Parts: sequence; C-alpha cells; structure tokens
Amino acid sequence: MIDIKDITYSYPGQKVPVFDQFSLSIAGNSIYGLLGKNGTGKSTLLSLIAGLLRPRQGTISVDGMSSMERNAALLRDVFIVSEEFDLPAMSLSSYVQLLAPFYPRFSHELLSRCLTAFELPSDMQLHQLSMGQKKKVQMSIALAAGTRLLLMDEPTNGLDIPSKSQFRKVVAETMSVPLSSSASDAVERTILISTHQVHDVEQLLDHILIISERALLLDTSVADLTDRFVFEVRPSGQLDDTIIYAEPSLQGNIVMAHREEGDAETQVNLELLFNAVTKGLL
Repeated sequence: MIDIKDITYSYPGQKVPVFDQFSLSIAGNSIYGLLGKNGTGKSTLLSLIAGLLRPRQGTISVDGMSSMERNAALLRDVFIVSEEFDLPAMSLSSYVQLLAPFYPRFSHELLSRCLTAFELPSDMQLHQLSMGQKKKVQMSIALAAGTRLLLMDEPTNGLDIPSKSQFRKVVAETMSVPLSSSASDAVERTILISTHQVHDVEQLLDHILIISERALLLDTSVADLTDRFVFEVRPSGQLDDTIIYAEPSLQGNIVMAHREEGDAETQVNLELLFNAVTKGLL
C-alpha cells in the first residue's frame, strides 16, 4: 500500500534532517499506530505520505503512485485529518456538497451514521462549532469519503472522554462494514494514526510503528506482540528475569514480560511497550 524508500527530509533552514535515509513499508487493510516522542517527525511523515511535503531524496509511493506528483487518482484515495485545522464558515450540507464529488466512493449513508454516533446534527453551521465538534465532523467526513488510505494526526486531542469512546466505536465499525448496503461498495481501508494519547487508541490498532530521530525502532503487528509478551500487574515479590520492563503502581508493578508456555494472552499496554522500546530494552 505505502512504500517509503530512503527518504531524506529537512525543513528550510534546519541543519539536522527530520528523516535521513528512512524506509518503511505499510500493508493494506489494517489500522496502524505511529508512535514517537515529540519532534521525531510523526506529523511530517503523514504530510510526506499525503504529498503535502516532498522529500529531498528518496521516494514515497501509495499503491504504486508517487505521492509527490499529487495526481487526482491518488488524491481521491487519500484523506488526511491534521491535528490543527479549521472549517469554512458554511453549513455542513454545503461543505459536503463541495467535497463529495471529488471522492468516487463518498457515502452519505456512512456520513449520517458517523454523525449519529458522534451525536451531531446534520444541519449544523461549521463556524459555530467547538474545536471538539469540528474534529468529529472532520473525522466523519474523512471516514465517509471512502478513501483506501486515511491519515489521522492526534485524532483524540480535544475530545472529551465520551467522545473518545465514540471515536473508537466509529472507526472500528467503518473498518468492518461496506460503505453502503451494496456489497460492491466495500473497500479495503488502511488507517495510519499518529498519537501521543496511546490509551485512546490501543484497542483499535493492528500494527505498531515506533520511530525515533530519523530511525524506525519497531515495526510489528499487535498479534505478534501478544504472542510474545504479556502485560500485567505483578506483586513486588514476583519480579523475575522474564520481565523486560516494569513501572511501579499502587497495585504493585505493571510489567512487560516474555510470554511463557501456559501464560494467558493479554492486551498490549502501549505505554509500557513504548517505554521499553525507546529505552533500548526490546
């Protein structure tokens, strides 16, 4: 789906590049989590994939098409939801009327389902919305656009606790159902989510990417992680050499440990995983 080969990128006037000979491949029909510390280039990478920025060297292709060329065939299948954005001073219906013709699989039915899930009316004026409401509108439009590739930068920032739950529900449902009642409208969708709010999305993800300054630290599936490791709370007296990383808590120690025969499968704790990887323990 996405093939990034040996890209180098730096902003004007910047001596140290954000990426230097960076490579990455992303397959289709999965939800990827893109994690990294501040300044490691997560937002930049999304913009490079979408063709909003151009690498100084190297290539980026989406379904065999160069993102740098920004041709219509590619742009119709890519939607990016930036962390910071604004919406025009018009009604939602007018905004959708402008956008929908560009996306051949745009689903008004799916847009209505998303708005209902987010508890938003369909007759709203966009400039009168709060930032959280604007983000829910933009995510609803992004999902309804029917693009094969959806890029989201910090999608849960600005959302309250109920809205974060709604976000997970909406994304999960739109990954598993056709765009409309017609089976021919089904599309394989890849979602790449860049976030610091790991607990907001960890139940959604199929694959984890962790980057540092110009390097890819981890590129693996959630299934592989749950097969190899356990994430659980253990009493202080039960720390042993199977533990990779541990943090104290009120209940004992929250640990990431090698999974041994007979151990039950556990949900990945992205915060523990991230800390273990960035400390060089994995």
